[in-house]
This record gives sequence, structure tokens and C-alpha cells, in this order.
Amino acid sequence: MNTLIRLTRDDDVPALPAIERSSGEAFRVVPDLAWIADDDVQSIDAHLDFVRAGLSWVAVDADDRPLGFLCAEVADGALHIWQLAVLHDWQGHGIGRSLVDASISEARARSLGAVTLTTFRDLAWNERFYRKVGFTTLAVDEVDARLAAILAKEATYGLPAARRCAMRLTLAGGQAAPALTRT
Repeated sequence: MNTLIRLTRDDDVPALPAIERSSGEAFRVVPDLAWIADDDVQSIDAHLDFVRAGLSWVAVDADDRPLGFLCAEVADGALHIWQLAVLHDWQGHGIGRSLVDASISEARARSLGAVTLTTFRDLAWNERFYRKVGFTTLAVDEVDARLAAILAKEATYGLPAARRCAMRLTLAGGQAAPALTRT
């Protein structure tokens, strides 16, 4: 398969909600999480904010059509991945891995100390996928205030807290992450 990873352009944004919706189809096989397949997707305005910050990437096919995307932000010396989505029919072809690799490269280029994210525990396309890429699941006492706040906010949206985790990929030579602040 021939895909290219590039920064997301404004004209890509209208396709991204459909990619997120398609990506969510993977949750239909998990009975207690199947509702996620029908949940709200990220707004066009939110996507445009990530694009304008230069922190959104798309994987495109040979005709420059988006197949997947990743959006992130910089916070507390880390690049935080907010969303990774790949069209359901294209999952398992390395597109997600390529998008994560692009975000890691950007974090290194910005001399950041880590890449962070929150995700579901024990799902092949979530926690286990990120572990294969090199991320470590953080123990409760390793979760800093920023990540704890994200996990708490996710719970208010109905994501089951017991099934969620925070993960970190520490980058050599980057800025030191701030000291842990217990919440």
C-alpha cells in the first residue's frame, strides 16, 4: 500500500469527521463500548484549530484522499495525542503507526520530552497498539495533573474510568517533563 503522511490542510478537514466515524466501527465488537461507534465526533472547528497549530497530520492515498488522521497539542513539555483515527477498512495496514511516528518526529523536532495520550486499556487497537510503538502505561501514581484532568474529563463524557489509562513515550534529549503534581 502506498500512503503518504503530511500535514493536514484546511481542505482535508471536511473528510475527517467521516474518518473518525468509520474508525469508531471497531468498537462495535466490544459490547460495553459499542455506543462509541455512534457517539459524537470532533467538530470541524476543533479540527481547524489543530490544523492552524500545525499539529494535525493525515495519511493520504495515491489520489491525495485522507485515509486517517492524528491531531495533537503541545502541553507541559509534551506532545499530547488527542485523536488518532483510520478508516475502518484501512485499519491494520500500518497507517496508524505511520501517523504516530509522524507525531513522534514532530515532538523530537520541537525538543519535547515526551509524547502522551489517554486510551482504552486492553484493546488491541488502543493500549496494546501504543505499547508496540514504545509507549508505557502509567501507573496511577505516575499520572501528572494534566493527564489526570484529561482522564477525569473523559469520565464526564461517559468513558468508563476503569477502562481508561494514560500513556507516555519518553524522548531522549527533550525538555524535562514537569514534576508530578498529585491530584
